[in-house]
Amino acid sequence: MNNLTVFVALTGIAVVLQAAVLLAMYLAMRKSSARMEALATEVKTKVLPTVEQAQEIITELRPKIETIADNLQESTTVVREQVKRMDATVNDVVDRARLQVIRADELLTRTLDRVEQTSDMVHKTVISPVRQLSGLMQGITVGLEFLFAGRKNGGKREERRPVPQDEMFI
Repeated sequence: MNNLTVFVALTGIAVVLQAAVLLAMYLAMRKSSARMEALATEVKTKVLPTVEQAQEIITELRPKIETIADNLQESTTVVREQVKRMDATVNDVVDRARLQVIRADELLTRTLDRVEQTSDMVHKTVISPVRQLSGLMQGITVGLEFLFAGRKNGGKREERRPVPQDEMFI
């Protein structure tokens, strides 16, 4: 056989083989297409009505959701303004309280200073003279006791008793 005959025979076999592969591909595509059509039909019957209902619900709820969002935005704005006012009020109260505490501290300090000055003045003007007067009276009393004790006992003198320190103070 000649080379040409072998080449023509091999080409014929390749063409038949290629036709068989194309036929198998056609049959597989047809089968897949049938499955895809069945799946598309199922999606149309089951999923699309649900999607349409969801779109209707969203369409109905959209104005309500927008109203809720607007109300929430307004409420947030009002709350923010109220918080700012409250902050300003609290800061004012704290500042005033701080000033009052400072004033009360100054008043208490002045009062304590005056009490101390008054105590010193009372000590100088009343207690010191009273102590001096008490000491003078004590001296006069001891002197008189000494004089009168000598006459009562016939010239015999009694020993003087010591005066406790507590009796000297008022």
